[in-house]
Order: sequence, then C-alpha cells, then structure tokens
Amino acid sequence: MQTRPTAERQDQDRGDGETGENRDEEQHPQVGGNGTADEVASDRKQMAGEAWDRRSTWKPSVYYSLGNECFHIAGHEICIRESMDSYGALVWPGAVALSQFLENNCHQVNLLDKAVLEIGAGTGLLSIVASLLGAWVTATDLPEILPNLTFNLSRNSRRRCRYAPQVAALTWGQNLERDFPCTSYRYDYVLAADVVYHHDYMDELLATMCHFCRPGSGTTLLWANKMRFQSDLSFTERFQSCFKTTLLAEFDEEEVRVYKATPRE
Repeated sequence: MQTRPTAERQDQDRGDGETGENRDEEQHPQVGGNGTADEVASDRKQMAGEAWDRRSTWKPSVYYSLGNECFHIAGHEICIRESMDSYGALVWPGAVALSQFLENNCHQVNLLDKAVLEIGAGTGLLSIVASLLGAWVTATDLPEILPNLTFNLSRNSRRRCRYAPQVAALTWGQNLERDFPCTSYRYDYVLAADVVYHHDYMDELLATMCHFCRPGSGTTLLWANKMRFQSDLSFTERFQSCFKTTLLAEFDEEEVRVYKATPRE
C-alpha cells in the first residue's frame, strides 16, 4: 500500500506543511474525483478504525505481540514489525489474501525463479511470501516506508530464500521511465495489494501499472484489494478497461477480490 499518514497522525500534522505525496488534504477537497471533503474524512476515519479493529481479530495463523504481527505462510513463521504512524506500516487484508492465494495456488501461479515486482509493498508481507516461494523480488514503496520494509524483508528472508529480496524507492507515476526504463526492467509478475483506497493518486497508480504491464512485456499483474468505497469500484472499472482481467478469487469475509491482469495487445 503506497501510503498516507493515518487519520490520527494527519490530524496532528495538518497545518505543519506536508510535502511530497503527503500533501495537506485541505488543498484537495475532492479525492480522485470522488466524494466531498466530509466523505473523504469519513472514509479515512473508517480506514483508521479498520487498522485498530484488526488488533482485536484473532485467527489460528495470526497473532500479535508488541507491534509485531506474525503469520504462518509458505511453511514459515513470518513476523512483521508494524506501526500506527502510517498506512504503509500496517498489514492490510489484501496482502494477507494474496499471500495465501499464492501459497495455495502454486500450480496456477508458479513464482519459482520468476522476476517479481511489488508496488506499494508497505510492510513487505507479500514480497516476503513471494521470496519464500522462490521468486527474485523487488519490493517498492515511498522512500519513508523503506527502512521498515527493509527490516521486515531482511528479518524474514535471511537464509530462507533462493534469492535475497531487493528494495527500491518508487513513487507512483513519477520518473518511471528514468528509474525503471522499459528496455532494462522486465518482470514476470507485478504484485499489488490494497493499493486502492481513498487517495489522490489513482491516475498515477494506474499509470504505474500500465508502465510495468505493457503490451509485449509478457508481464502478469496480480492485484488484491478490499473493496471499501465507491471509488474502489470506480478504479476497478478503469483497471478492467486497461487490461484483460480475470477474477481469480474472492474472500467474502474480508471483502477482498484477487484479479489477474495482462496487457491488451
């Protein structure tokens, strides 16, 4: 998830002059062309509430301890360091769903020796699982997310993975051809989990997806997302118009959909 501060952190920061992608929302009464300022605030509050609610959810394969969330996926215990400071420092349902899908459907999506890019990697759970399944992984997110992402990747991949996962800064829609030129960077799979929610960068996200999953690239995009808001459904329609898509799985309890997409030639 390419991130913004959580609602509580935003309230503290507002008026202090945010820079880069974390811009003051008072300058953006419309988000992605959808919703009034009140609706945006309500949706962000819902996201923050969801983050807290996940702390009280217990499942046999997941437990929480002192800012760590632990999973048993791909035959390994994976411990993720989290923080409430940013959406990108939390594990979201889309990442868990896609990780479990990859673990259980290796015959359908075989990552062994494949080049894999994750956009909006956040805490790194999905990239860790892809690495454990034998992929050569590059995990990307905003620069301020990378220290925690790097920590989690190193902590969970050392002496476990065929290839050591790599980390790189990537801001959606910015300097894509300069930093990831099409002639030099080709991936078998691009992974994205819970990258769609109420934010200002839907166009940039779609442009980033199209850059890496372009005609002739042979790249397959796997996108998992919890469908929370009307803007999520609107983005899905645009996504389906840009790519040939297949709905691979639905996780009804978490309201998560997993899509496979390939370029329209």
